[in-house]
Amino acid sequence: MKTLLYKNTKISYSDSGTGNAIVLLHGFLENKKMWKEYVDLFSKNNRIITIDLLGHGETECLGYVHEMEDNANVVNEILENLKIEKAIILGHSMGGYVGLAFAELFPNKIRKLVLLNSTSKEDTAEKKLNRTRAIKAVKQNYIGFVSLAIANLFSENNRIRLANEIEKVKEEALKTPLQGIIASLEGMKIRKDREFILQENRFPVLLILGKKDPVLSYEDSLSQIEDTTVELVSFEDGHMSHIENKEDLKNILSNFFN
Repeated sequence: MKTLLYKNTKISYSDSGTGNAIVLLHGFLENKKMWKEYVDLFSKNNRIITIDLLGHGETECLGYVHEMEDNANVVNEILENLKIEKAIILGHSMGGYVGLAFAELFPNKIRKLVLLNSTSKEDTAEKKLNRTRAIKAVKQNYIGFVSLAIANLFSENNRIRLANEIEKVKEEALKTPLQGIIASLEGMKIRKDREFILQENRFPVLLILGKKDPVLSYEDSLSQIEDTTVELVSFEDGHMSHIENKEDLKNILSNFFN
């Protein structure tokens, strides 16, 4: 693993393989380790960069609110450091929000964009209220909050089938510091709507959704790509397509990357 300093904050990332650059961005309560199988596969023909976003994994907290723009600037700092001019950006959930912020700030640096179980829409009033409640809940019962939050990302029919995988995700999630969790919740709560990026058609965009996603409304998600050139892939499962639909996802990404 490699590190760099951004605003006196240690940022942890990995850099594997050669070829076209692909940046993999994890979601809330995740870290760069989630991509191991994908790095092993795609680094055979590409240069794969994974990044621990602010307050996650081995990356330190920057402050009390981690805005999506803060994380996008971290991504840019790493690409600048690695002398990468253009990259494919893939973001899972919160990582997708970061990818969209990056697309707005640095549109000429994106070759393609993948939103994996993510959305370009801002939080609704109800969702913002739920983020505030989540902040209160994690302060009161850190372990209980994280454990429940992770289980609730999988579709109900997969919670028994993938019990071992879910436990591994929980183990990694429980390494996320309290400040990192709160700062990310605050940052997601205030993020702006970026549907315009999907409508601008500056670069190819792939949207991957789960029809039984417990945290992201499938029907609501479809409305953001009406009358756009965004490519849609829908799975029959939940919010964790990289686990719930692993082999199918690998094939779909291979085709899109190439």
